[in-house]
Amino acid sequence: MLIVLLVIAGLSSGTFYPLTISFALLNIPLRYLALTLGVYATCIEGAVNFAPSLYGFYREHLSWTWMFWTSALVTPVIAACAYYGIPAPRRPAPSGPKPSFRGFLYLSAGLSLLFVALDQGQRLDWWRSGVFTALMASGTFLLSCAILRRMRAPNPLVDLPYLRQWNTIGPAFALFAFRFVLLATAFVIPQSLAVRGLDAAQFGPAVLWTAAPEMFLAVFAAHLLNKGLDSRLLMALGFATIAAACLVNAEFTSAWAAENYFRTELLMAVGQSFAFVGLVSTFILQAFFSGGLDSPYRVLTFSAFLHGVRIFGGQVGTTLMGHFIAEQEKVHSYLVGLHVQPGGWITEHTVGLVTAGLAGRSTGTAGAAGRAVGLVAGNVRLQAYSLTFIDAFHLIAWTSVATLILIATLRRFPLNFRDLAALDAGARPARKSDQS
Repeated sequence: MLIVLLVIAGLSSGTFYPLTISFALLNIPLRYLALTLGVYATCIEGAVNFAPSLYGFYREHLSWTWMFWTSALVTPVIAACAYYGIPAPRRPAPSGPKPSFRGFLYLSAGLSLLFVALDQGQRLDWWRSGVFTALMASGTFLLSCAILRRMRAPNPLVDLPYLRQWNTIGPAFALFAFRFVLLATAFVIPQSLAVRGLDAAQFGPAVLWTAAPEMFLAVFAAHLLNKGLDSRLLMALGFATIAAACLVNAEFTSAWAAENYFRTELLMAVGQSFAFVGLVSTFILQAFFSGGLDSPYRVLTFSAFLHGVRIFGGQVGTTLMGHFIAEQEKVHSYLVGLHVQPGGWITEHTVGLVTAGLAGRSTGTAGAAGRAVGLVAGNVRLQAYSLTFIDAFHLIAWTSVATLILIATLRRFPLNFRDLAALDAGARPARKSDQS
């Protein structure tokens, strides 16, 4: 029953992101568009960073069931806002070829199977698992069927040729990279503290230092856009700040606690807010100046494309980072273990000291020695993970640097948000005089 309800939740919530961007492009006045993007970024990224602390609080003080009750209570409010806040669309008279919903079914099923394969690949041991191989093969087959269907009978609801522009493809790669660097706060920092035995309630404050300032920084970033700042420059400032924060975090040791991340989490808040607002605003400007508003189908295609990149960027990033940490931990365990060999005088001396300390609380010398060896092995594992997390922070930093190079290749837009707001303000009196 839980799985069925989660499937229904995924089908319904999957419409949120593409329809949100479409509504903003078609209905929000230009003078408020940058502020809308700031609030949008606050809600999206703030929710990701608030979740660990919120769920940790639920488990410690209420019940794990509140992870679901929260959504159940908030959903009717969202439905009411959508019903009363969004105007009813005008449905054009049907003309031309009918859309192929079979193509949508093939595409959705294929992408879902590939998503599941990526999500479970590390646990299933990749191509050594028949389940993973079957998921990848069936997903690729259905995706190929969708492509063939598209080539034989183009769907009028989807305008794929519109997406073939570098200022659309380039920011899509940047969005892919952003979902990966976001793992610094959503994955690497929590894991680096969880390895020491800390739970969500204990490492949650470290992530909160990113989530709380984002509420204000995203709006401030929108204010900078309204003042004429280039969206590409804002995005570049964000990725550069993320890279700097990750390089500081690369000083990580096994003695770090949540408090050690507080200063870098503030930097992360600045970087994530600026990068995401700059990224979304770049997409919006691209939609304006590439004719995306000429057709509602172009807007929906554009929004759905961004949503697909966002979902797969997050999943591919999580999969890559999980695989990277698992493999790097093996490498560092081996390298550290080379210096902790039976018979080495440092190893024997350490095990002897720990055995002596545990002798009074163990069943004999043999039991104390066994516990001592286990503690030394655990310490080797902890140091191996510490080195692995340092590598992970370096990987995210270099990904941010590569994204800066990508941003430098984007073309400049004819107007910025300040110019669009000025045009909107100048157009309003004209509209009133026309009506009179």
